[in-house]
Amino acid sequence: MSIRFNFAGLPHTQDHAGDRTASSSSDSEDCTEEDDNFEDWVSDHEQLKPCPSLFEDKTFTTATEALTYDKTTHGFDLDATSKQWSASCLPACLSLLKPTGINLELDLHRRIRLINFIRKHKLTPADVGNLTDTESFFTSDDYLIPVIEDDPYCVKLDFDDDWSDDDEDGPSTELNPGPPSDLPTALRRIQILEKKLSQAQMNLSDYRKLVTQNLDISSLAEIINDPDPSTGEAPRDDDTHYFLSYEYNDIHAVMIQDKVRTSSYASFILTNPILFRDAIVLDVGCGTGVLSLFAAKSGAKHVYAVDASGIAEKAEKIVRENGLQDVVTVIRGKVEEIRLPDGVDHVDIIISEWMGYALLYESMLDSVLLARDRFLRPNGGVMAPSQCRMMLALCEGNEIVKDRVEFWDDIYGFDLSEMAQSIYEDAILDVVSPESVVSEPYLLKDLHLQTTTSRQLEFTSPFSLTSTSPMRTKIHALVLYFDTFFTTTGAHLSPDVPVRIIKDGDVTLAEVWPIAGKPPPKRRASLSPGLKEREEKRVISFSTGPTSQPTHWMQTLFLLKDPILAEEGTVVSGTFYCKKSDFNSRELEVEIHYSVRKSADAAASEVIVQMYKVH
Repeated sequence: MSIRFNFAGLPHTQDHAGDRTASSSSDSEDCTEEDDNFEDWVSDHEQLKPCPSLFEDKTFTTATEALTYDKTTHGFDLDATSKQWSASCLPACLSLLKPTGINLELDLHRRIRLINFIRKHKLTPADVGNLTDTESFFTSDDYLIPVIEDDPYCVKLDFDDDWSDDDEDGPSTELNPGPPSDLPTALRRIQILEKKLSQAQMNLSDYRKLVTQNLDISSLAEIINDPDPSTGEAPRDDDTHYFLSYEYNDIHAVMIQDKVRTSSYASFILTNPILFRDAIVLDVGCGTGVLSLFAAKSGAKHVYAVDASGIAEKAEKIVRENGLQDVVTVIRGKVEEIRLPDGVDHVDIIISEWMGYALLYESMLDSVLLARDRFLRPNGGVMAPSQCRMMLALCEGNEIVKDRVEFWDDIYGFDLSEMAQSIYEDAILDVVSPESVVSEPYLLKDLHLQTTTSRQLEFTSPFSLTSTSPMRTKIHALVLYFDTFFTTTGAHLSPDVPVRIIKDGDVTLAEVWPIAGKPPPKRRASLSPGLKEREEKRVISFSTGPTSQPTHWMQTLFLLKDPILAEEGTVVSGTFYCKKSDFNSRELEVEIHYSVRKSADAAASEVIVQMYKVH
């Protein structure tokens, strides 16, 4: 297969190999066949379009003639420069352009820009000689658009040069020799063409990336998901959309405006200066960097803010605009792959707002736990938050059913109830009223961040929920939410430690949120043993449940296909299964098995099974 490049490195291909069958032919016959293939390639290579000179209105039969004319008449020696191009070069050093008097080291795209700039603006050799490699057109994509389509000058520059193998393989072999005289020579030429094919594939990859960056983000996803040529299957990439979604302002505005969330983090960080003073802090998934700014204000010695999304670039500017660039270092990359600068191996505190819908959606906790294992100081390091509890309860859910299911029964006189069938397959994110919860919550999963492992994030848990409704009611759903705790020691809190239920206007919200333009009160730092002991016992917590002020996490509802007719004392018990989706590791698959008893002593009904996706 012969390959040549057009103006931007996009290949044209023609297959000359044909079908080949095994035979007992002699070595000379094999050599003849290889000779024919090589001659076909040379013939195809030489059949180029007429090529104009770069500096005057004169057209030549081939690019070779145009190159020779520009060299002898105008002193523009492009062909001699291209002889330095070797098969082992990287794309960034494919060739050099050396008009008389200058030495421009240009990669493929900058070289193409120069050729098109000369043609478009009709530069003279003297004009080219005054270039310094700093002109703006060298970075302008306008000059990747060809002045002459499929410009033979670019094609000639790319492929009619001398190529050399690795240094130990000896001198370069010309691409335009006569027919090979023996089998070793033919095989050598085949190796050269294979190297050129490899280089062409690299150039094509660079070109496609360039087009993606400047034209359409959706094209990027297509490139990333191109099938693996070795298997024919597209590699699974669950991270691309996830990180892209965090590049936009709206999602960060929603999170920061969630006062329960943001003020709880701020309260823990800003009211514990003894913990943060002179500490090395790692902020995993820093987003805008607001938690890192809190840590810096609380006296941290240094904060490393890590995010794999493009928001990291904005975070870096935010840090500079707030004058904290000497304290906060923003690192763009996956925490699984980055290294901390300045020779830092361990940090004292890891802060992260990793919680997703139903707590584990997005699977960001896996990255936080890996950061813990890689970077947290083994003795005395603190995770913030330190603990999360997944809670499950019975939910009457009439309003949800009306809005999401019964809504479809009558649409302008038509029955569209078929649309409601998938509602029972997907978890619903919504805010339910405290009155709709008709049982005490059950602790489904208790995650202690100091010791939890990634393997424990896929789990099976039994549950038992007893109806507290004073009257007969239909239970349409199970509701899941989570409670979050911060401690200065990272200690595991027992289940009997209650979560703080935050109401609108509570001091917890106001104490770190400016009121009427006034800054929050400053706390006087003290190292007295009494204060330190009190701070170590201080617990900051918040709930995403129905009884607390709503958060952007809302609650996660699992609608039941068959509502449960319950009264006070009715028991709903079963097993809750949770695992990552087989199709997207950042989504969840939930399976609930349950049965109903009229009372604790009554016989249980048959087991009902429902499966849901959280996405």
